[in-house]
Amino acid sequence: MIQKLFPFLRWWPLSGENLRADLIAGITVALVLIPQSMAYAQLAGLPAYYGLYAAFLPGIIAALWGSSNQLATGPVAVVSLLTASALMPFAALGSEQFVALAILLALLVGLFQLSLGLLRLGVVVNFLSHPVIVGFTNAAALIIGLSQLNKIFGVDKPRSESFANDILAVLAQIPESHLPTLAMGLTAIGIMFYMKKKVPKFPGVLVAVVATTVASFLMGFAEMGGSVVGEIPSGLPSVAMPVLDMSVLGALISSAVVISLVGFMEAISIAKAMAAKTKDRIDPNQELIGQGLGNIFGSFTQSYPTSGSFSRSAVNLNAGARTGMSAVFTGLVVMITLLFLTPLLYHLPSAVLAAVIMMAVFGLINFKAVAHAWRANKHDGTASVVTFVATLGFAPHLDKGIMVGAVLAILLYLYRTMRPRVAILGRYGDGTLRDLKVHPDLPTDSRIIAVRFDGSLYFANVSYFEDAILEAVSRQPSAKFVLVVGDGINQLDASGEEVLHHLVERLKDAGVTLVFSGLKRQVLEVMRHTSLFEAIGRDCIYATETMALNAIYEWLKVDDADGTFCPLKPQTADAPV
Repeated sequence: MIQKLFPFLRWWPLSGENLRADLIAGITVALVLIPQSMAYAQLAGLPAYYGLYAAFLPGIIAALWGSSNQLATGPVAVVSLLTASALMPFAALGSEQFVALAILLALLVGLFQLSLGLLRLGVVVNFLSHPVIVGFTNAAALIIGLSQLNKIFGVDKPRSESFANDILAVLAQIPESHLPTLAMGLTAIGIMFYMKKKVPKFPGVLVAVVATTVASFLMGFAEMGGSVVGEIPSGLPSVAMPVLDMSVLGALISSAVVISLVGFMEAISIAKAMAAKTKDRIDPNQELIGQGLGNIFGSFTQSYPTSGSFSRSAVNLNAGARTGMSAVFTGLVVMITLLFLTPLLYHLPSAVLAAVIMMAVFGLINFKAVAHAWRANKHDGTASVVTFVATLGFAPHLDKGIMVGAVLAILLYLYRTMRPRVAILGRYGDGTLRDLKVHPDLPTDSRIIAVRFDGSLYFANVSYFEDAILEAVSRQPSAKFVLVVGDGINQLDASGEEVLHHLVERLKDAGVTLVFSGLKRQVLEVMRHTSLFEAIGRDCIYATETMALNAIYEWLKVDDADGTFCPLKPQTADAPV
């Protein structure tokens, strides 16, 4: 019970070797996190130093109460962009009201995630299917990258309800680019690209930031009209209750739900991928609690919504992190930066932060994953493509794009389950029953219809099942038995039980007996709890298709010389199930 309340106790006792590994990993992650967090804060529409606030406490809390030993929590690109798109209708970017709403949004996100975790409802994130997330991530990465173009070229970018028009306005201003700003941005991209190719284990982001900041100071970049981070308040963020703005609270709840689910999907995917390498166990509900507490505590220290970062988690793992203490050390380095090192960031060009964002999100673009989803299942591929297009079309309101994709994925799933596969079967050479559509030459018996139903029998598809059985009987009027191979039936609800009851009686009136084989325990329990078991009859329910066929042929008084459909010698079944 104590370890459930304080899951970080699993790290203890801490060995000197683990502490050294975690210290090195924590410092390495911090060197990437500090410039990234400032860049992502600007992406969220906040002053850059709010990224440092979000990088300080949430990561520590999420590691202490999460289940992953290597997950690095803090500002991330997609959540930052979702934050900006959620708040733009209510306040001007960067304004005091905008900042207050971003902090309130972090509280709402944290409360929702914590509630899901405490109620053990981590499975709710499955409503955002992987293909939907893939489509959304690709679109969001393109939007994020394009949204930084104006900072690279040093031109203005309008903010309107049409992201496409805003980008076209930026492109129209390219001839008026501020050349020193463009040079800074391209230099930073060049350095990071070179470091990634030649020295991938070294934080290229840090090298780019240090080099361009020094260059900016020496050349007087700010005096030349270049945009820099400017003065950052020294000291830790103040501790204060988020301001509850009741006028927009209701409108923010839907955005908080979307950010919670998208952020957690990203975090849990990363955590599971790393756990596969480290052989650790990941508890999604505990991870929800950690992420939720991180956002809640962060909102009291001026943080906007955070989540697990793919790039920094990979850095953490590759740097040798053993436990969540690495995240604690990362937070301590951020704290030291806030207390003593903020003056060094004054001359950091905004174009460099834009370059950091662009290099980070380019790695999120993966059109091969969309193609893979299409090859795996056309419905999943459709959901992925529609999500991608909808997210681009609704930009900057990204939450609408992912909601369209999520709803479409659910509708397509329901459509599939409403019309599951119903196969008419023939007898294969090895005695098993196979689909006649695949093997049309298999022997059959005009007195027996064998059907396999690949799906649960519930309210949405039970009528389809009934129609399929009645249609098969109408096509084979000489049939005396209908054998339903029920190995694929995983569930039977009240609607399914009612329709089956009527179907049994209707077929009996027509002189046709309905026989079942391979029914699972949960289906049989529903039948026993109702009168369906007695209506079907114990002698018409069998454990295997072979037992069912033997019983049918015993009833028909047919021996193995009279037909090829059932080559096994008929036997009287001892016990049906």
